[in-house]
Amino acid sequence: MSVWQKKLGLYLDLIRWSRPAGWLLLLWPTLAALWLAAGGFPGWHLLAVFVLGTVLMRSAGCCVNDVADREFDRHVKRTAQRPVTSGVLSVKEALGVGAVLALLSFALVLTTNRLTVLLSFAALAVTLIYPFAKRWVSMPQAVLGLAFSMGIPMAFAAVQGEVPPLAWWLMLGNLFWVLAYDTEYAMVDRDDDLKIGIKTSAITLGRLDVPAVLLFYLLFIGIWHLALMHKGLGAIYLVAMGVALVQVAWHYSLIRHRSREGCFKAFRINHWLGFAVFAGIAAGYAV
Repeated sequence: MSVWQKKLGLYLDLIRWSRPAGWLLLLWPTLAALWLAAGGFPGWHLLAVFVLGTVLMRSAGCCVNDVADREFDRHVKRTAQRPVTSGVLSVKEALGVGAVLALLSFALVLTTNRLTVLLSFAALAVTLIYPFAKRWVSMPQAVLGLAFSMGIPMAFAAVQGEVPPLAWWLMLGNLFWVLAYDTEYAMVDRDDDLKIGIKTSAITLGRLDVPAVLLFYLLFIGIWHLALMHKGLGAIYLVAMGVALVQVAWHYSLIRHRSREGCFKAFRINHWLGFAVFAGIAAGYAV
């Protein structure tokens, strides 16, 4: 294997290329917003911009996160072998990769309109702030929720040239979904995080973590359903929301004993819940 092949492998590991669950969690609510803003299929241009932009920005976020957390990650078994933490990639290299990916994403945004471009700066700011939030904020997952929800107002801005109230309601609901799945993620590392001294929602919530996660899921589905009731998306949409609720029950069965394996599996399968909601919306317009 050549030096460049090894380096490419490290870069792909840095951006979690083999673990697409992260960008799928970003993608489904963003696509749902695109479909809602356009009243159906938004066109190939915007679809390409937001799919590629989502993958690129999530990858850039991984670079920043790994640099910010490199001292913490070496004390956590699950993250100790990340390229920056283990020292096989330098901080300069990781930030360079992140900068290139962010610039490529920004180039895509430049093909939309002024409001979307302005919102992209806000999205970038929250993305850069999040890795440091766990040092000071009791529930840094709320900051991640803002970062992972910025695609929603950007989608409406790209299609309609404005951000209507519906977008902000959807963003609020999505924030609760992020709180749900990232609390599951934090439950995996709770023992390590307590030793290190960082803050997470799993630590802040304590023994209320499981009921809180269930509440966050229900708030996500409830807010989105109330916001979309007037859209007349039909029976197939209602079935999809029912499928999402069934998945919430599945998550409860996985996390109720708070095992690392169960909580990590619950986090990894979350993209199916998001897909169910998006599929219901897209199918509702198609029918």
